[in-house]
Amino acid sequence: MAIVKEFKEFAMRGNVVDLAVAVVIGGAFGKIVSSLVDDIITPAILTPALKAAHLTNLSELVIPGTAIKYGNFLSQIISFIIVAIALFIVIKAINTFKKKEEVAPSAPPAPTKEQVLLTEIRDLLAKKG
Repeated sequence: MAIVKEFKEFAMRGNVVDLAVAVVIGGAFGKIVSSLVDDIITPAILTPALKAAHLTNLSELVIPGTAIKYGNFLSQIISFIIVAIALFIVIKAINTFKKKEEVAPSAPPAPTKEQVLLTEIRDLLAKKG
């Protein structure tokens, strides 16, 4: 039973839950980016190149005499670049918000008991001397 309790505590930590949410959202975001690249960007950018090569599909771009499909590879590179740019923008925005939070001045901490006593002793000595 101790193992079950430990696992429950581990699984319910904020970091684990945040990571799980990030993985699910990342998977969905990956599908959106793939669709954007495959259905919109790639046809818009590479359609002239495909027509010049007398091809209708990006996956038909192969190195002659081999089975190397560099068309799919180009599509994956475009997907990666879009994901990297989107993540850069999101992280930059998060860092900007964090900097604003850090800049906000915080109240100075209350003096400890020792500091209060030392201040009282100093004041008493100053009155006597």
